[in-house]
Amino acid sequence: MTQLKSTFDTLSKINVNDKVEKKNGLSYLSWAWAWQVVKENYPDSTYTIYENADGFNYHHDSMTAWVKTGVTIGGIEHIEYLPVMNYRNKSIPMTEITSFDVNSSIQRSLTKAIARHGLGLYIYAGEDLPDTGAEVSSKTPTKTPTKNQQKQITLDVGDTKWEDVMKWVAANKSKGLTEIIKILETKFNVTANAKTELKKVLK
Repeated sequence: MTQLKSTFDTLSKINVNDKVEKKNGLSYLSWAWAWQVVKENYPDSTYTIYENADGFNYHHDSMTAWVKTGVTIGGIEHIEYLPVMNYRNKSIPMTEITSFDVNSSIQRSLTKAIARHGLGLYIYAGEDLPDTGAEVSSKTPTKTPTKNQQKQITLDVGDTKWEDVMKWVAANKSKGLTEIIKILETKFNVTANAKTELKKVLK
């Protein structure tokens, strides 16, 4: 568990904003850069592309397909499943899937598996939220809050830090902004000033 905490803490603090690409309203982290960072920090890291029973590098239910990848850092593996999708992020019918589509999904899946170890995790925080005005935007905050904002956001529970707030928000991303703020207020005794600043940053 010590290795997991150390790895996550190290990778989650790396700013990835200048390596993020925007496509169709979603954020994508450069897989090549992400893997380079992982190997520079943890040379023994490995990744796995899981094949199906027939030896193909994707899985299917006869209608659509998905890939399964895993990234192991410090002896701990995080696995990611990702549908084989088109440029609109919609599942591609089995009869229309190409090897290029599968390869693209594998690279995206590996990047998301890396994110589970901490690197760039925050850019996925609101990725799958419904697109309604009352909820957290699918676009990730483009910068870390200012020191003044962090002071106001600091919670009244000992030494809880901004990173801990964002980890909780990422884990509860299916909730809307209003619900997230409400829970934070109850769970962590967030002050009125903190609520105001959180809304600014999360939007």
